[in-house]
Amino acid sequence: MIKLEKKQVKIISVLIALVFIGSVVALALTQSGGIASAASSSSVGVVDRDEIMTQHPQSASFDEQMRTAISEVQKDFEEKSAGMNDQEKQDYYRQCQQRLQQKQAELLDPIVKSVDEAIKQTAEAKGLSVVIEKAVVVYGGQDITQDVIKKLGK
Repeated sequence: MIKLEKKQVKIISVLIALVFIGSVVALALTQSGGIASAASSSSVGVVDRDEIMTQHPQSASFDEQMRTAISEVQKDFEEKSAGMNDQEKQDYYRQCQQRLQQKQAELLDPIVKSVDEAIKQTAEAKGLSVVIEKAVVVYGGQDITQDVIKKLGK
């Protein structure tokens, strides 16, 4: 076995430490370079779904149909619950709420599907790999809300 002097052991230890630190720094630089290049090309989109839904071409029709459904259910409830006791009224009220929820889902489903499809098409056209709700993004991302609204307006 080779016998090393204390001075030689110290030099070898320092060299090993320097190589280790250098490799950690190099790794950190390559990783941060990858993040910087991904951020500069911004493959993440953000979208405000609430704004899109309120500006959707079918939004006014949805609102009108829901107002009509609500007034019909209210009228129906008032007529049928007149002779009911409190428990029967509560049960019938829950049934009326369920009918309204089903009507809302029935009317909203095609709107939501068209919004999702417009978001997907806009993201693909812009080369975005991910689209996130704008409300959860603190910083960054390409806002495609207006582009989606324009696509839906066509």
